[in-house]
Amino acid sequence: MNLRMTLLAAVVAALPYAGASAQTGAMLPESLMAAPAQEMSATVKANLENRLAARRAAAGLDEDHGFIVSKQQPGERGTRITRAQHTWKGLRVFGSESVVVTDDNGEIISESASERRNGLDASRAAAATGKTAPDVTPTVAKEDAIASVVKRVAPVGVHRWKPEAELLIYPVMKTVRVAGAEKKAESALNALDVEEVVDHYELAYLVKTRMASGKRLIYRDTIVNAHTGAVIAEWDALQSVVGSGKSQYNGTVPINTTLVGSTYQMLDSTRGVGGKYGGMAITNANHSPESNPNPGTIYTNSTNTWGDGQQYINGGSTTNANGQTAAVNALWGLMNTYDAMKNVLGWQSLDGNNTSTYIAVHVDNQYDNAFFEPGCKCMYIGDGGTSFYNLGSIDVIGHEMHHGVTDATSNLTYSGESGGLNESSSDIGGEMTEAYARAGGTGSVIPATGNDWVMGREISRSGSPLRYMYKPSKDGQSPNAWSTSLKNLNVHYSSGPNNRMFYFLSQGSNSSSSSDYYSQYLNQQPLAMTGIGNDKAFRIWFRANTQKFTSSTNYADARNKMVTAAEELYGVGSKEATAVKRAYAAINVGTDVPETAGGTALSITTQPASITVAPGGTATFTVGASGGTSPYSYKWYKNGSLISGATSATYSFAAQSTDNGAVFKATVTDSASSPVTVTSGNATLTVSTTGGGSTERVTNGGFESGTTGWAGTTGVIGMFTGQTAYEGTRYAYLGGNGSTATETLTQDITIPSTATSATMTFALHIDTAESGSTAYDKLVVAVKNTSGTTLGTLATYSNANAASGYQVRTFNLTAYKGQTVRLSFAMTEDSSLQTSFVVDKVSVVTQ
Repeated sequence: MNLRMTLLAAVVAALPYAGASAQTGAMLPESLMAAPAQEMSATVKANLENRLAARRAAAGLDEDHGFIVSKQQPGERGTRITRAQHTWKGLRVFGSESVVVTDDNGEIISESASERRNGLDASRAAAATGKTAPDVTPTVAKEDAIASVVKRVAPVGVHRWKPEAELLIYPVMKTVRVAGAEKKAESALNALDVEEVVDHYELAYLVKTRMASGKRLIYRDTIVNAHTGAVIAEWDALQSVVGSGKSQYNGTVPINTTLVGSTYQMLDSTRGVGGKYGGMAITNANHSPESNPNPGTIYTNSTNTWGDGQQYINGGSTTNANGQTAAVNALWGLMNTYDAMKNVLGWQSLDGNNTSTYIAVHVDNQYDNAFFEPGCKCMYIGDGGTSFYNLGSIDVIGHEMHHGVTDATSNLTYSGESGGLNESSSDIGGEMTEAYARAGGTGSVIPATGNDWVMGREISRSGSPLRYMYKPSKDGQSPNAWSTSLKNLNVHYSSGPNNRMFYFLSQGSNSSSSSDYYSQYLNQQPLAMTGIGNDKAFRIWFRANTQKFTSSTNYADARNKMVTAAEELYGVGSKEATAVKRAYAAINVGTDVPETAGGTALSITTQPASITVAPGGTATFTVGASGGTSPYSYKWYKNGSLISGATSATYSFAAQSTDNGAVFKATVTDSASSPVTVTSGNATLTVSTTGGGSTERVTNGGFESGTTGWAGTTGVIGMFTGQTAYEGTRYAYLGGNGSTATETLTQDITIPSTATSATMTFALHIDTAESGSTAYDKLVVAVKNTSGTTLGTLATYSNANAASGYQVRTFNLTAYKGQTVRLSFAMTEDSSLQTSFVVDKVSVVTQ
């Protein structure tokens, strides 16, 4: 994407306003990032896309849903991280994507996804929610969409980059309150009290225009309805801010240059490969205008001593000692940004693939800004004017270069909450680069001290920094905590709460309400949360941003994925994971948790073990916990989806062949006044026919493959408002109409004459608006022959049998061995007051 990331808020004139660290430890060698990822061949891409497609059924997706692999980056050694865009009927679904971790053999290890595609079908579920799928044939031409945007945005503008228009499916989102938060006052809402859901879908063009109009750059992303030409959404895409040299802010610093003949070049060939110059380079833009900046040529000098350490004299030479100081600032900052990521994390350059970049200095005249531009993956720096000195301070350089990291990985959309996280990620990168550089720029950890926790103090002529990470509101514009209005702010201000989160995560908080380091949302013990230090905090953030976040990640999603990243690095129930929860709670994202409970923290003591069973055999998983406040409550998950009714320390069920490869985990929650939840590790179920005589006779008994195998009123199969699956995401929802209706599901199966047993099970949930014991609405479960004649009625259920959650029903079908029979679920509902009969996990296992 040809976006530009600028450091400063849109109105620079708005600058009038006026912890204890924990131990750090080097990352284990196996946790360092691998070597640069090789470019994926068409065959490798197709193979991964096919592997992802094979997982569609488990997610309740049909064949119209697909994947497009967009880019790959290094993971930990032995793994690769791939980003795959979700598609529907061949069109990308905006903001819906998967981050996939694979091993060296291409096998999928894990998947972190943003799901904005599930309503894209013609099912009853989609119709019930109004999320009807759009017609994918546009009536507005791509060229007309571009022309309309150009005419409205900058009719006399000059294109810096060729305009683009991508036809896609655009999910129009809305914010809704979760269960339990419906009656909360707006001011009392926590970020986890609301969620973004798809309101409806539009066929649209994403139009990218990168223009210059007069002296101003106008970079815009616009969503245009492909049927009407109307603008659906729009946001600014201009994303802002071994020789020796005398830098302006750091004294005499070592810089790497290249000797060519008798001339020294400001080209560091030891950091990065390829790119425009074959190494990290500093070039002289020589006052080329902001509206059309030209990087110019690499700085050269007859000696290897550069700069005079003084602010550039406006109108003076850009190549003498005074003019070279801006280049010294830039190269020293670039070297330290590269080294901090490579030496600490194993991440090479901005994209992880060690691609060289460059910085152009002396942009425009008295230019009060700096920006990263993904179109060239480079940075432009101004000399400063009325508000700033030269913008090449170490934290500003680190900030802009970390925009390059985000651009190459999560690519957080530069608007709303995701835009604030984008800016915050760069502020975090800038601060950690500053800490690393101030300590000498060596070593494998981010030092505990050295940065000042404010952005751009050195460059400010007034002495007031751009942003205060420890208390964002000190700038007069940024909030300290999340609220529902955060998404409406300029991204440089909506970054504030996440900056504060990171400060607390690293340095801790203060319990005094008069302190700048106090949070009203921290109400557990100790009231002053304990930080974990720069090094660990940065590792967790970097992992989440590069391996978990997607382009649509918001504050709530960031919190959950940060917890996951901390658990992967330091363990489930670790103090680091607890610190992440507390740091986000401190900005009103999630509730606070105690650092210890009942003397010892709640932790997992017995992890679920991976097992192998035969089809029809009993699969059993067990989790154990200690610490915290008993009694505990349990939840089990299959492939990331909650299993209804699985609320004990042990979860058992009859395994089907379709369960092969399923991954299970559990959460344990204690009974403290502010409950603490810990998550177990993953356990994999292998369902193998080797050595066993059990056979599953039902096809698609969990309905995860849609209507496959079933006949009758198949529109009842899907995902519907008000009901949940027993396992997975899909189920059969019979009834629930509140009016006269008849609905039936059937499937023919064969029970061999040699069978010694045949056991039928299914999960049934009944809820009703009826009252009393009179059976108004009924579900009859029967066995019929293939002509439809009833051979036996297994059970009749009615509104009088309503109960919370699913009940597992079991029947013996041995009497039907040697026959092909028809399983039948038949529902009748009277003229008023609904009863819902929700069926899932239908199984007939023969021995």
